Amino acid sequence: MTRSATPQLPPSRLTAELDGPFAVFLIGARVNQPWNVPAWLPVFRAMPRMLRELQAHPELGLLGGQTHGGTLIQYWRSAEHLHAYAHARDHAHLPAWRAFNQAAQRHPGAVGIWHETYLIQPGAYETMYVDMPPFGLGRAGTLTPATGRRQSAQGRLTGPPATVGAGT
Repeated sequence: MTRSATPQLPPSRLTAELDGPFAVFLIGARVNQPWNVPAWLPVFRAMPRMLRELQAHPELGLLGGQTHGGTLIQYWRSAEHLHAYAHARDHAHLPAWRAFNQAAQRHPGAVGIWHETYLIQPGAYETMYVDMPPFGLGRAGTLTPATGRRQSAQGRLTGPPATVGAGT
């Protein structure tokens, strides 16, 4: 008598898409002097305030994001939204940035910060999620079954199919 294997469901293959261009913002911090808590603790306390503010006000342009180790990955509607938030006097970032710069002068080298911004155009990215909860761009965009043209990385990079009569 043979044992029947438990039927396996086909893997859930999804891809993520966003309408139009968007910006990916990576930011992180590194504690260079762990003993100098007064120098680095404010840096780590400032980010949760900013994230709460951005989540409460989606009109500011943050589409979503998540933390991986010491790196925060964010998806923004545009670089303009990101820059407007960074420089707005009535939001949490600018006061935190000024406080960081003042602390950096008092405690040189205690904590390092970095960020990178990437501008993404439609058809210039591709994603794949297999048996994963919403993750990365899948949390910020729309998850779609990876079927049809979306089955391969090359197909996902071609962007949405052209509409008949488009451009006329």
